[in-house]
Amino acid sequence: MAKVELVMPKMGESIMEATILKWHKQVGDQVEMDETILEIATDKVDTEIPAPMAGTVLEILHQVDEVVEVGKIIAIIGTEATADTAPSPTIKEAPAAVNGHAAKSTNPSPKATPATTSTSTTPVKTVSTNHANNGTRFYSPLVKNIAKEENVAMAELESINGSGKDGRVTKKDMLQYLENRQQSTHQTAAPTSISAPVAHSNGAANIQSGGDTEIIEMDRMRRLIADHMVNSKHTSPHVTSFVEADVTNLVNWRNRVKGPFQKKYGEKITFTPIFVEAVAKAIGDFPMINVSVNGNQIIRKKSINVGMATALPSGNLIVPVIKNANRLNLLGLAQSVNDLANRARNNKLKPEDVQDGTFTLTNVGTFGNVMGTPIINQPQVAIMAAGAIRKKPAVMETEYGDVIAIRQMMFLSLSYDHRVVDGFLGGSFLRKVADYLEGFDDQQTI
Repeated sequence: MAKVELVMPKMGESIMEATILKWHKQVGDQVEMDETILEIATDKVDTEIPAPMAGTVLEILHQVDEVVEVGKIIAIIGTEATADTAPSPTIKEAPAAVNGHAAKSTNPSPKATPATTSTSTTPVKTVSTNHANNGTRFYSPLVKNIAKEENVAMAELESINGSGKDGRVTKKDMLQYLENRQQSTHQTAAPTSISAPVAHSNGAANIQSGGDTEIIEMDRMRRLIADHMVNSKHTSPHVTSFVEADVTNLVNWRNRVKGPFQKKYGEKITFTPIFVEAVAKAIGDFPMINVSVNGNQIIRKKSINVGMATALPSGNLIVPVIKNANRLNLLGLAQSVNDLANRARNNKLKPEDVQDGTFTLTNVGTFGNVMGTPIINQPQVAIMAAGAIRKKPAVMETEYGDVIAIRQMMFLSLSYDHRVVDGFLGGSFLRKVADYLEGFDDQQTI
């Protein structure tokens, strides 16, 4: 009887864990090769994981909302021959918080449910612990932790109306209950003075919703992005350099060819592939900008994989990667940029689309900003921001002397890791990118 272990896939060098969003298959279900079996999420991408083979789901080892390390086994799939011999679900203990993220189970009850071929069967039995031991319904570790911190006794917890599946108490239910309880306490006490906010252990004030304030919970992606940004600032001493570039030639060229380009190739030509082309060329001139750091070691990357920060409809950012950008011509870069941007906005990116980046480009000009100081996308050591292109008076040197003319100008900024990139390297690389943009051949054909 053959069994295949389905493991949490690696999403990139800096991604060590992922959150399970949804299981499309349950224990006993048949699955075809490459059929979606579950959805996972990291701070960079939400993606579907396909089955590595056709067969039957024998075991599911981690539940929805659990945070699972890369490489951990998350399910067992058997061959078609084992369809009638699927073992009972593995009994697992309620998961603890992982790296500050409380893992949660979607099981509505602590009681075991036998494996069947029905998709409604709960595949993994979870044994509730601590606070929930004496309760009559299941409570997630997050809810139990909140109850413990806020001194909510089991009898009180049992009285809370749950809005989750089968009446399960959710985090939102707990926070709403605690808010109402505190307001009731305040009204009963009828305080005659206003005291200063109580500081939590993390230094944040105890801010209550109501009046002129509103508490908005970060969504999952925003929380992970926040952690990623703070980690980057803790890891790398950031320095930012700026240059201004005259990009009149490339603007005029794009304005002239964008119609014929789309008609001929079926692709829009934006400024992004032109910026990526210049970045890839400059990395070839200054390869030590294309590195990462591991302790006291500098790891030089031979592949030039340029990530492009892409805004999502939710307001969050994601960074799909153009692999081997230095090997693509302008048409190939335009196709890659358009494809990745479209799939990012439609949540269709695959894990490999956001991994192995060696340098990142962000176009803050799309927001109308003239410059920015971006945060390094770890474990890379540099990120470049392209500002808005604006018409400005500029001094031009001609054979007849200096003249003032209206030119298309833009600022470029480079944030870099000062542990391994000094001012000479960072500044020279950025100037080289500007040189390539300024020297763009506006006579080239499409």
